[in-house]
Amino acid sequence: MLHASESGVQVEYLKTTAETLATERPGQFSTVTCLEVLEHVPHYASTVRACADLTCPGGHLVFSTINRNPKAYVLAVLGAEYVLGLLPRGTHDYAKFIRPAELAGAVRAAGLEVMEITGMRYNPFNRQCSLSSDVDVNYLLHARKT
Repeated sequence: MLHASESGVQVEYLKTTAETLATERPGQFSTVTCLEVLEHVPHYASTVRACADLTCPGGHLVFSTINRNPKAYVLAVLGAEYVLGLLPRGTHDYAKFIRPAELAGAVRAAGLEVMEITGMRYNPFNRQCSLSSDVDVNYLLHARKT
């Protein structure tokens, strides 16, 4: 609530799921973001579908998640959780990480067009994030509802 009062814009906070909201407000949003969520839900394709249902025709969606490969495990789980302590231990389950091709398939199955897949890098020493062509660990997928 502090964010809403400090920003000077009207914000509606809801405690719900994307799937529930999609049944209540289909096609009502021109932009939908689903950031660092998909690797934590039971069925990521269902969440992708719900996000697509929330988006109006011509709207844009942005997903971010973690790739499933040994490098991502070392950096996102061992490094971030166990070595650097950036996240609580056990935050991530490697089996729920999603390869870019898998996410792109779920996006297309939800009736969306993949526009771009871009990597993200995080430098824990200076706490800075940057975009990259390297999708080995964290990545963003931009999609559009046709």
